[in-house]
Amino acid sequence: MNIPRPCSVFLYSFLVLSCFSIAQIHGSQHSHALSRLYKSKLNSESAGIDTKPFEVILHANATSIHHPQEGLKEKDRIKSLPGQPEVNFNQYGGYVTVDKRAGRAFFYYFVEAENQQAKDSLPLLLWLNGGPGCSSLAYGAMLELGPFRVHSDGKTLYRNRYSWNHAANVLFLESPAGVGFSYSNRTSDYDKSGDRRTAADNYVFLVNWLERFPEYKGREFYISGESYAGHYVPQLAQTILHHNKKAKKTIINLKGIIIGNAVINDETDTRGMYDYLATHALISDEIAKKVQKYCDFSPNATNQPKECGDATDAADKATYHIDIYNIYAPLCTSSNLTAKPKKASILKFDPCSEFYAYAYLNRPDVQEVLHANVTKLTHDWEPCSDVITHWGDSATTIIPLLHEFMDNGLRVWIFSGDIDGRVPVTSTKYSLEKMNLPIKTEWHAWYLSGQVGGYTQVYEGDITFATVREAGHQVPSYQPARALSLISHFLDGTSLPDTTRYA
Repeated sequence: MNIPRPCSVFLYSFLVLSCFSIAQIHGSQHSHALSRLYKSKLNSESAGIDTKPFEVILHANATSIHHPQEGLKEKDRIKSLPGQPEVNFNQYGGYVTVDKRAGRAFFYYFVEAENQQAKDSLPLLLWLNGGPGCSSLAYGAMLELGPFRVHSDGKTLYRNRYSWNHAANVLFLESPAGVGFSYSNRTSDYDKSGDRRTAADNYVFLVNWLERFPEYKGREFYISGESYAGHYVPQLAQTILHHNKKAKKTIINLKGIIIGNAVINDETDTRGMYDYLATHALISDEIAKKVQKYCDFSPNATNQPKECGDATDAADKATYHIDIYNIYAPLCTSSNLTAKPKKASILKFDPCSEFYAYAYLNRPDVQEVLHANVTKLTHDWEPCSDVITHWGDSATTIIPLLHEFMDNGLRVWIFSGDIDGRVPVTSTKYSLEKMNLPIKTEWHAWYLSGQVGGYTQVYEGDITFATVREAGHQVPSYQPARALSLISHFLDGTSLPDTTRYA
């Protein structure tokens, strides 16, 4: 089993090698495919600052994006996943067609709220993982915020008592086509992936999914995600706003977005990463000074000097034998499954969990119950795509979209696990500084169970920034209780607790 890590994407060739080396640590042969993705972005002529709406309908009438949904909800109902403990909530899995002519369809997994009496009042929350090309079913649902985690036997599940369906009805989406169980009958689609296509298809998915689940039409809707979903989430949000305005009515009742350890602004993301590595004693001061002196991370920079490449190569080498996504976490030392499940704890994340999820989601009985149409796929299910070999467009920044959301009254939260070295807290802080926002509430600690859960600062315009203490790139994996507290306060529109008395 070869499991890739969801490397975040930057537009600099030396970071291609960085993600490649990290993938090697985890035994991934898919690093070659991911490397091609990064190189395709480097050569993309459409990269740059893009503030245009992410149009969905280019040459078609708005009604053409709707596909019949009658009777499909019940067909998608999952009575019970193989090896799962008993639960009281409903769950669904299946496909929504986003392009009938191409035969392009996205796979989703949906869990209603844990409290069935409250599910009709709780919001709908969409979760997107990044990559680009990594699965929200693999990471979000099975390793982070979903209701179950996979035992070390790869056959049975145990409950995540900090699942986000305590706070919302949660929808996990595998996109774009070629990711996870999502597919296209037109294989050339896999070479046309990019930010714009993904935003368009995600919007068509949502419009049709809401027809299939009409009880969620008009429900408060929020979009969440991490890593390269720092592009996916805002771009989908902008698409929704655009079509609501175009239709002069609320098609989707979007209220806010929340993104974690997110790719926001290439220049500050990259500079912040090297500053983080230096300040956390992972690279030497000499390497850090050379990066600062010789590397130009601005959007229009070309032809980095050899000294820059040498310095960043040295940084890669220095971090080769750690998990850059959680700089203090142990590495997985064996990908082997166990005959009997090892003792598992939600509060102590197993670094080999990805192998367990891989084995579980490739079981034929699991795929059958999920309603995954594996005969349409040209490959086995993988947590990160090995068929998407080109990423067509990627803006260098999404900061203009955040300003647009402020103007439209959307709630925006940005959070950072503070021991992620790939898209670290320094990167996010630098990106927020570029927005030049007045501070509404000064930097202070927030609490959970009498302990500091992290730190937070609120800006004018309803943008909240929060750190999550002792969390890596995938925050809910490492700090599930703090992550649940964070999402609960976000959805409620309440401030994080600033005293131990209310924590």
